[in-house]
Order: sequence, then C-alpha cells, then structure tokens
Amino acid sequence: MFTKLRNRFLILNLTTISVMMLIAFATIYVIMYLNVKNDINMDLHRIADYQQKGPGDAGHPGSADGIPPKDNGPMQGGDQPPERSISFTVTTDSTGKLIDKESKFTMDEEFYSAALKEALSIGKDIGRFTLDDSRWIFTVKHVGGGEVIVFLDITAQQKILTNLIYTFTAVGILMLIILYFTSRFFANRSIAPVREAFDKQKQFIADASHELKTPLTIINTNADVLLSNSDDTIGNQAKWLQYIKSETERMTRLTNDLLYLTEMDDTRTSMIHSRFNMSDAVENIILTMEAVIFEKHISFEYDIEPDLTVQGNSEQLMQVVMILLDNAVKYTNPKGSVAVTLKKQNTDVLLCVSNTGDGIAAEHLTRIFDRFYRTDNSRARKQGGYGLGLAIAKSIVDQHKGKIYAKSVAGESTSFYVQLS
Repeated sequence: MFTKLRNRFLILNLTTISVMMLIAFATIYVIMYLNVKNDINMDLHRIADYQQKGPGDAGHPGSADGIPPKDNGPMQGGDQPPERSISFTVTTDSTGKLIDKESKFTMDEEFYSAALKEALSIGKDIGRFTLDDSRWIFTVKHVGGGEVIVFLDITAQQKILTNLIYTFTAVGILMLIILYFTSRFFANRSIAPVREAFDKQKQFIADASHELKTPLTIINTNADVLLSNSDDTIGNQAKWLQYIKSETERMTRLTNDLLYLTEMDDTRTSMIHSRFNMSDAVENIILTMEAVIFEKHISFEYDIEPDLTVQGNSEQLMQVVMILLDNAVKYTNPKGSVAVTLKKQNTDVLLCVSNTGDGIAAEHLTRIFDRFYRTDNSRARKQGGYGLGLAIAKSIVDQHKGKIYAKSVAGESTSFYVQLS
C-alpha cells in the first residue's frame, strides 16, 4: 500500500515538474527562435538595401566621391552589409537567367546556378533551402524586367537553435534523473509519518483486542460454570459472579480510557482553560494518596512551592498528577521512597514525581508514553495496568502546550517531569 502511495507521489511530482520544464524550455526556445529569426531578417534586408543602393551611390551621407564611408562601428541605417555573414547576390533577367553575380567570397559558378535554381523552385519572394550541407535564406527584389536575389548563409544560426534543442534535451533528462531520486527520497520521508501512524493504529487495534480478549474469556468461562450449575443457589455461585463483575469493571475502565484518549485526540474537543493554583491542586492529590502510600510502607517526601499558577484545565492536570503519583506508588519496591516537587523554573512551573525501584531501561524511555506499551507485561498485569495511563498524561500535557518526559537510572530510580506555563 505504501509503495503504491509513494509511486503515485513520484509520478505526480515528476509529471508536474516535467510539464513545468517543458513549458519553460519551450518558452526559452521560442524567444530564442524569434530573436534569431528577427536578426536574420534584418541582416537579409540590410544586404538587399545595400545592394539596391550600390556601393558607388553618391547619395551616401558623408561621401564626397561616391565611395561609402569606412565602417567604424556598428552599421548605421543599413549603409553596409553585416561583415559577419556569408552572402552573395545574383541578378536575373525576365526569364530567370543568371546575368550577374556579386560576392565577397569566391564560389564555384555551379554553386550560384544551384542556389538560383533552388530559389526559383520555391516560387516565393522569401524562403529557405539547404545546399551542400548549408542552410540559406533568400529574398527577391524585383528590379525593372529582372530580379535581384540576395542569399544569406544561416547555417551558424540554425546550428545554435539545434544545439539549444540538444542542450535542453540533455539538461531535461539529467534533471529528471536527479528529480527522480530526490523525489523518491522526499517521498519516502513524506510517507514515513503516515506509515508510522498506520502501524501505530494496527498495533493499537491489536493491543486493544488483546486486552479485551482476556476479561471476555474470563467472563465467558465463569458464565459457563454458572450455567452448568443452574440448580445451585446464588449464594453458592457468588464467587463466579464476583469474577464476572471484576472483569466487567476492568473492561469498563479500559473502554473509558480508550474513549478518553479518542476525545483527547479529537481536535474539535475544546476544554475550558483558566488560571488556577497548581500548588493547591498537587497538595490535594497528595492528601488523597497518603493512605495508600502509608499502607505500602513507602517513604514519602514532597516539596511544593506555594501559590504557583498555570493556565489550563484543572481537572485534566490533576489527572496527570494522579497518574504519575499512582504509577510511582505502584512501581516502588517495598520500603522504597516517593518524592514530589513543584517549583518555579524561569517562567514555567516544573512538576517532578520520582520513585525508587527497578527503573526504566534507556531503550524503553522513548516509548513509555505509547499506548499499551509496558516495559514489564507480567508486572503491569499484576498491578492491573493497561499501559494507557502515561499515554493519557501525555495527551493532556500536549493539549496544554507543555512538555512531559522521563529520566531513569536502571535499578535505582525513575523521575517524571511535567513542564507547564
């Protein structure tokens, strides 16, 4: 599924970029083509005008003896033909017979005749043809009873346009190869969160099904026992009924936690946030837990800085404190210790809940806030946990734009920190 998703992303990306490159290259080529065509036409008409005036025309400005002035720079007003171009002129009579020719370059007589033949075969006043692997353009000027045909070699200009096509093709192919691997890299990175979310969803469904399977099996087994002793009194069957009730309560807690997590993940859920006294809230939680801590013979210490306030939902944040303190008590070894501190840290409030015990290995620290994740399944089941408490705590803290993290020394202690503003 993810391979298909990545391939679709690649195809869409490459198609979009290819179309954009094609449009860009085509635009550049058209502009270049029009500029070259305009330059060729200008050169052709300048040569034709020059030939029509004639080099001995006394009407040239600045000429006293009929000789055109020396070219000291760019051609002005078409007085002289472009020096960089190979060109020649032929004159024909009314029947199209060659009667005169003029060229700065020495050419075979057959070449003039062949060029004239190509021009006359086209039958237009301006046109192009290929002769001896060279590209030529011509224009026809009707003079008296004959014609003056000016020929201009445009092989160099045509080669520029051809090379431009080859260059665009090579650059386009190279760019597509680079873009393919680049897009593939970013496509893999883009679908990584989707893959991770999908895997987590699958794991979540599997874990939830597993957790529900155990109490359902117990309930079903005890129900079978009751049905097999249908003649017995309720008093004698109370044990089996108690097991059913206990497992039902466990399932109720599990489903409630799952529903709560779903509500927390729903961005549409909005809780009322207000400024409240975090110090008083933590002290109230400690008071409710003192009896449990005393019964387990655990050493307990706390240091609560008074009148610390935070912005948030008091009930949710008290639930976070309860989850962390309850976990600390559950996983503290006999005669161990639990400590709670609440202090001001710069502009934030930092809550720390620590306990001695087995600790958490480094490889587990990054995953302990995942749903259903437990570092020790057998011990967690014995304690009655589902691995949802820390996930709920993290969801609440995230909604409050805070931070929650853990530090642990294996075999010694574990500390959970909540930073709120």
